[in-house]
Amino acid sequence: MSQTEALAMPGGAKLGKRPESRGTSGWTSLPGMLFALARKHPNRPMLRYWRDNAWQRLRWGDFAEQVAHVAAWLRSRGIMPGDRVALVSESRPEWNVADCAVMAIGGVTVPTYTTNTVADHAHILRDSAARAAIVSTATLARRVAEAAAQTGGLDLLLCMEEAPGLPARTWAEAAAHPADAALLMAEAEQIPAGRLACLIYTSGTGGTPRGVMLPHRAMLANREGVRHLIERLDVEGEPYLSFLPLSHSYEHTVGCFLLPSMGMEVVYSRGAERLAAEFQEIRPAIVTAVPRLFEVLRARMLAQVEKEKGLKQRLFEAALSLGLRRMDGPPPGLGQRLLDPVLDRLVRDKVRARFGGRLKALVSGGARLDPDLSGFFIALGLPLIQGYGQSEAGPVISVNEPWDNRRHTVGRPLEGVQAAIAGDGELLIKGDLVMDGYWNNPEATAAALRPGPDGATWLHTGDVARIEDGRIVVTDRKRDFIKTLGGDMVSPAKLEGLLMAEPEIAQAVVAGEGRPGIVALLVPAEGMAEKLGAAVARVNARLSTIERIRRWMPAPAAFSVENGLLTPTMKVKRRLVIERYQGELAALYR
Repeated sequence: MSQTEALAMPGGAKLGKRPESRGTSGWTSLPGMLFALARKHPNRPMLRYWRDNAWQRLRWGDFAEQVAHVAAWLRSRGIMPGDRVALVSESRPEWNVADCAVMAIGGVTVPTYTTNTVADHAHILRDSAARAAIVSTATLARRVAEAAAQTGGLDLLLCMEEAPGLPARTWAEAAAHPADAALLMAEAEQIPAGRLACLIYTSGTGGTPRGVMLPHRAMLANREGVRHLIERLDVEGEPYLSFLPLSHSYEHTVGCFLLPSMGMEVVYSRGAERLAAEFQEIRPAIVTAVPRLFEVLRARMLAQVEKEKGLKQRLFEAALSLGLRRMDGPPPGLGQRLLDPVLDRLVRDKVRARFGGRLKALVSGGARLDPDLSGFFIALGLPLIQGYGQSEAGPVISVNEPWDNRRHTVGRPLEGVQAAIAGDGELLIKGDLVMDGYWNNPEATAAALRPGPDGATWLHTGDVARIEDGRIVVTDRKRDFIKTLGGDMVSPAKLEGLLMAEPEIAQAVVAGEGRPGIVALLVPAEGMAEKLGAAVARVNARLSTIERIRRWMPAPAAFSVENGLLTPTMKVKRRLVIERYQGELAALYR
């Protein structure tokens, strides 16, 4: 069926006869792009997900039909252009349908983590002034309803599953609402690229999440920026294993829009404990994850090798050693070059098979990837590449390429992205991918979006970097945030403030940059050394999962002006504390 033919959809909705007069880069909105692809490939699998003890598929045509029904229902319930709608759900097809439906009628989605506390939800609902919330389960509906009660309530609460005892409307009701799909698609084509598409909340300087305003053009720019890379990988029709939550800015752009639009089928993982089996079941072409997952996978592989004594263990070690030598030198000798193809068959082919056998890219993002960690996978024949980005930039800024992988860098900026280094070493970014600013926060917006070397407005990333051979090398963080190994952004100011608010704790410094979780050095109040644990437990009970203190220890000494760890105004010099006690902090991770 040609893309200009009319397509009748099940249930009475219709995809109208509408020629695609604009080129691939001519779409002005995310729903417009998805609808155009649904007209062109209505029977192509779009999403795969686990339900009723089996893998299920959602095809593009059925997706577009469901979007039309839910969009019409939202309109009938009073949702208007510009209204913010919170979206709280694990990865599932209803998430994608709701996200697109809200945007298609001009609304603004507010993706929110399912792990958020009631207080977190309350802040986001209050700050965004969301009129509605779409949630997946009764548990989440109760949590969001409790948060809404603290902020003046919601006009509409829609639950994807049954939520007895709550004033929630049902997904079945929304999905059955009469719809004119052709009219909705015509409207979506008229959405301007500069219209606000979503608010992605990220941590602020005082620990309060800020809403990053991303217009349609920002995420469409990301799509155009990586198009040549995806096309060269030749992954059309192949599966992408989606592991990160869809509320994550990266997965929202890449998993919901970018890779599906390039013809990949998105498969929602059932979780880390099922990942090894899913590599075999799904045989993905692309997988994206944070460095922590690759740490876990390496540990599992090494543990397995440890059990293999004798020849198998020696062959694995030889393959790893020779692979690293090929990358880092010195150049292998003649005997090693002759041995390498043998090791490829005996070792690397088996490693690749454990990952499904057709991986074209393992993409790491969200936090710094240790070159030693990426080197381990590359040496064993797995194409692990590192990218770099921020929620404020769509979020993808740069990425390495499997065929030109400089693992000590985060790759070249995407096409259409300009990068520069300020006088103080801060990385600056300019292009259509950059946000419009922070919602309801002109001060933070002015600090992030301000003139660069040429006098034009640039995104000041807060990262210290340099550019080598056209590639970005990030060396430090200028902002005082902690980015854990899992890619989560945590405010030390918030955690330290909560800890020191407890009567048992006089001083506190938390750490965790590039580590699997947060740890703390605590100075007890007088006579309270034995009660520190109870204080930490009380604080943890008020924190989200990613913020909780995993381990702690009493500081070797109080922080004072005399020992150089306290300013004259009695503020702890946290960076100096972390440097001085790096050995003690490292021991907490063992």
